[in-house]
Amino acid sequence: MKLLHVSEDILPIADFKAHASEVVRRLRQHGRPVIITQSGKPAAVLLSPQEFDHLTQQARFLTAVDEGLADARAGRVLSDEELGRTLDKELGKLEE
Repeated sequence: MKLLHVSEDILPIADFKAHASEVVRRLRQHGRPVIITQSGKPAAVLLSPQEFDHLTQQARFLTAVDEGLADARAGRVLSDEELGRTLDKELGKLEE
């Protein structure tokens, strides 16, 4: 994620409402997130679709790694040979 420029990328909600089209255009050009404030406090973050996809994919990957590590710690693992036999049984043996 690109670094936030505090002077440009934090906007009160009233400014966002008045200049939404310009803010979205600037977001596409610079790719930096925009923080929208309400009553002086952060209320929302506006991201480009690409950045949202990237963050979502990254979160899914990290969750999968955490699940795999938890399985390994709990002993829920198979050897290569066991995995091969299980796949052959479930999917059928591959012809070589």
